[in-house]
Amino acid sequence: MKNVIITGASGNLGRVTVEKFAREGYRIIATVTPGKTLPFHVPDNMETVEADLTNEKAVESVIAAITSKYNIIDAALLLVGGYASGGICETDNALLQEMISVNFKTAYFASRFIFPHMLQQETGGRIVFVGSRAALKPVEGKNSIAYALSKSLIFNLAEILNAEGSKRNVTSSVVIPSTIDTPINRQSMPDADFNRWVKPEEIADAMALICAEENKSWRGTVLKVYGQG
Repeated sequence: MKNVIITGASGNLGRVTVEKFAREGYRIIATVTPGKTLPFHVPDNMETVEADLTNEKAVESVIAAITSKYNIIDAALLLVGGYASGGICETDNALLQEMISVNFKTAYFASRFIFPHMLQQETGGRIVFVGSRAALKPVEGKNSIAYALSKSLIFNLAEILNAEGSKRNVTSSVVIPSTIDTPINRQSMPDADFNRWVKPEEIADAMALICAEENKSWRGTVLKVYGQG
């Protein structure tokens, strides 16, 4: 049975990703914020561990415990993230730091300790990040500049990791969704055409595709999952 770490499992995308990888036969190790529980039934092939992923020492400790217990980590899906609107006039240092912390540092800290472990594995490994179209299209990022800038760092991180990991079969990929069809997005944009948004299940399918054994030769993958929006 393959092992996958999933961060951000309590979110809308996290829930369907857990369900997808459970069906694919993975053993799932999901991180949750200390004091919180997952708002859905936990599959038999899944365990949860508490970790504040914005705290580097906490991340180091929990990843060390996971790798010690399971040894081989086949994939890591780093889904933790958050969104905040605001153009450059509204975006102060506090908001900028908040977005960098939740969107970039959580991914960086996790990959900082997962990546070296994967380099030592004969089987290599797959790290999957979640990017954002706002980081690629200035017209979309101008009204959420802190969010867009924090997500843009994800692309640079993946490229840097791939430069080192390619010879050891450790790849870092980025899935880029457009607006995700979630209850909170529907509530905040009630007049939008929800049928044009990308479904969380479609994003989970893309991540499963990246991690699939038949695609083990893929390198530096960027998958855009835009739906019709």
